[in-house]
Amino acid sequence: MEEQKNRKLKHFGLRFNLAILLIDAIAVLAVYFIMPAVQNFPPLSEDFAFQEAVQQFTHLEQYSIVYLIGITIHLISFRLLMGRIYRYLDKRSYSIDISYEELKSVRKDCINIPYRVFFVQLTLFITIGIIFNFIMLANSFAILKFTLMIIAIASLVSIVILIVSQRMLYKVLIITYEDKQEYEKNIGYRINNSVNMLFQMIPFIIFVLIVLSLIGYSKAVQQEGYAIGSYYKGCFDAENITTEDVTLSGLSSKLSEVPLLEDSHYFYIIEPHDRAIHLSNPKGYISDFVLSYRDFFYKESNGFVYEKFGVDEQLIMEEIQDINGNTWYFGVKYPVIDQALLLYFLYLVILVLIIYSVLLYILAKNISTNLVSVTESLQNIVENKNVNEFHLLPITSNDEFGDLAYYYNKIQELTISNIDEINRNQAKLVEQERLASLGQMVGGIAHNLKTPIMSIAGAMEGLEDLVNEYDSSIEDKEVTADDHHAIASDMKDWIHKVNSYDAYMSDIITTVKGQATNFTDGTSEIFTLEELTNRVELLMRQELKKSFVSLNILFDINKETKLEGNINSLIQVLNNLIQNAIQSYNGEPNKTVDLVLNKEDNNVVIKIVDHGSGIPEEIQKKLFTEMITTKGNKGSGLGLYMSYSTIKGNFNGNLTFESQEGVGSTFILTLPIKN
Repeated sequence: MEEQKNRKLKHFGLRFNLAILLIDAIAVLAVYFIMPAVQNFPPLSEDFAFQEAVQQFTHLEQYSIVYLIGITIHLISFRLLMGRIYRYLDKRSYSIDISYEELKSVRKDCINIPYRVFFVQLTLFITIGIIFNFIMLANSFAILKFTLMIIAIASLVSIVILIVSQRMLYKVLIITYEDKQEYEKNIGYRINNSVNMLFQMIPFIIFVLIVLSLIGYSKAVQQEGYAIGSYYKGCFDAENITTEDVTLSGLSSKLSEVPLLEDSHYFYIIEPHDRAIHLSNPKGYISDFVLSYRDFFYKESNGFVYEKFGVDEQLIMEEIQDINGNTWYFGVKYPVIDQALLLYFLYLVILVLIIYSVLLYILAKNISTNLVSVTESLQNIVENKNVNEFHLLPITSNDEFGDLAYYYNKIQELTISNIDEINRNQAKLVEQERLASLGQMVGGIAHNLKTPIMSIAGAMEGLEDLVNEYDSSIEDKEVTADDHHAIASDMKDWIHKVNSYDAYMSDIITTVKGQATNFTDGTSEIFTLEELTNRVELLMRQELKKSFVSLNILFDINKETKLEGNINSLIQVLNNLIQNAIQSYNGEPNKTVDLVLNKEDNNVVIKIVDHGSGIPEEIQKKLFTEMITTKGNKGSGLGLYMSYSTIKGNFNGNLTFESQEGVGSTFILTLPIKN
């Protein structure tokens, strides 16, 4: 499966370029067929032989040139912009390591490139098209129609290529997340869903509206031209022009009898073999296009002749022979431009576009509202870092968004259930860790208690000797009052020693009793830094002594500074960190662990500093996020993980670290001061 995926990615560039070639080919082919209807080309004028006679390139050749220009712009644009994507695909196909920064750049390009190409090609196509129109067309009205058509086609092709390129680059995006399970928000252009829908749909409606309007206008013009031509044809028939009338003066006389419908209409007479063309309007003209169209299609067009491609001027033409058998042509040339009609269509296009855009935006906004409600619910969970409370998302529709809300609620239920299960399992793990730590601590405490117990036993023997001595001296006349006072003083000394040993054992038992409570106990109390360090020192004394490591406690803050929380939990965190610091020396004697306390802003900062082996870099990346250990089978990795959770959850503080292999490590606790 992976090999097949790599093979597809390797040929991504080829498939991408073929898709662009196909889109452009379909666009050019569609334009080739709809342009005659849209631009009101003369009937029959798509004949290749005729087009070769009247212009340098046939329409098919022109569209082929446009296709090549479009393809060149597309391929060059994508090639220049997609350099990083192609380099990524090459690296991946050869299994070369790819950094996250490279992947992030690729993801950004996959999102941004379709939009960049859209605006680049839209600007270029419209600019080139307008320049081409001004070169090829002299009629401003024809330029306007062609420009509208260019805008419609360029918008449609650009948005189709945008959508297709997005779909193809989507596959690359998915692969990048398979390569690295890392992610960030706001990569690439930020376009709201409602705006994006509007952005992608408007070009389609622009294309449809412009094409339909131009076709409607062309059909109306055709009908107007046919009606005008039919009128003049009827007038010519009414004049009953005969062979004897076929002279320049005779035809001029007959035509002068025909009433013209508009001042812009004028008569023309073409002498045999096109020797001369006579016009009733000094500013009028008859182009070579007219003569060529007559030669090719006079009979098929029933005397209707046209000025040029895309130019709304027509001629009604009559053919007649003179007495010598020579053919003369005469008729009327008339424009069929209806500016008011075209403006009407343009206003209609603008009005429909505005109405459609508003309705589409409202629809898109409604869709976005459903998405936003789900997004905000998820955002609340992330920001509050809490999914223990079930917040039902109302199901307001029976469609995909209703399904989304339903499954969001189901995921909430499942998540809460899983969290409860995790908490239960975590509590078991914590309890196991606590008991293991307590077992290790009790071993040291038992050793600590031996000395005071033996001392108390010795004191009791001393007291017993003094009691016996005092008892035998009661009736001894030689024992003076001073002797009695001396015996009492010795008794008091032994009692004082017993009391000090008792106090020491009481402190140990109290401390051990506190640590024997559940690690997740939420009991909160106020305590001083001195209380905290005294208990830590007491509990760690035997472990430090056994490892030949000394604990150096440094106060750069008032010892009476108060913290609030579960002191036993904090002691266990510090003990765990000090234990790790001791183990970092790998049994080397005469080493020191520094416990440094100071103040930063309104926080107590506690640092546990060692100069041991340090933490490997690959483990540093996973510390606090995974239960990982450097102790092999001797460690569970739970200590640091739970220490971090305790400081974050129970004290609203933070636990960070600095470490360098071979130099040592510093773990830093930041805890808010109780005011």
